[in-house]
Amino acid sequence: MRSLTVLSLSLLAATAAPAAFAQDYATTAERDATTASVPANETASGKHFAVVGGVALLETKNKAVDGIVNKTEGGPAPTLSLSYYINDNWAVELWGAADKITHRAIGPGNARLGQAEQQPIALSGQYHFGQADNVFRPFVGAGYYESNFSNESLTVADTVGHIGLKNAKGAIGTVGIDMNINPTWFARADARYMHGRPEVTVDGAGTGVKAKLDPWTVGFGIGARF
Repeated sequence: MRSLTVLSLSLLAATAAPAAFAQDYATTAERDATTASVPANETASGKHFAVVGGVALLETKNKAVDGIVNKTEGGPAPTLSLSYYINDNWAVELWGAADKITHRAIGPGNARLGQAEQQPIALSGQYHFGQADNVFRPFVGAGYYESNFSNESLTVADTVGHIGLKNAKGAIGTVGIDMNINPTWFARADARYMHGRPEVTVDGAGTGVKAKLDPWTVGFGIGARF
């Protein structure tokens, strides 16, 4: 339900993007005239690169594998984001976890099935609303992500062999907001939803069973643009 809420917010914000883009286009000449005489270190406008370091809490949906895994508990991880701004509104972002995230799998009757680790990375296009120097700047994004699983130590009744997960991959949606502290520094809060359903393996061989993880994250960070 929480992941659906994140996606709903993404779609709602995305529908506003064309109107916002048209408004920004209409006022480009006015902004250029205003910022042309402003020193670069006194405005965020025109800066093409940004880096954000932060922390994100990653969770997955319940009943990832029907009848076997009822719940998967995630945890926090440090994250890093690198962005290239094509202009003040459009950007391309490379985002990922800077460390592995541990998941604990819980089966029927709260049985502990073991754990696995994953480390997602994503490439997205983003639209940032409003002008570069606005105090608050909401943004939306969409792209592609992949997550590598490792160090699986899972035990399922009546299964002999090493249980693992293939890489998860799929679409990612992002909603967030930046709060400008000054022309260089800003704070960020965001939420991301990843549609990922890796195949369950036994001794490296596929089983045809998909783990419906569909993880989502809530993150906070501090960024700098230059």
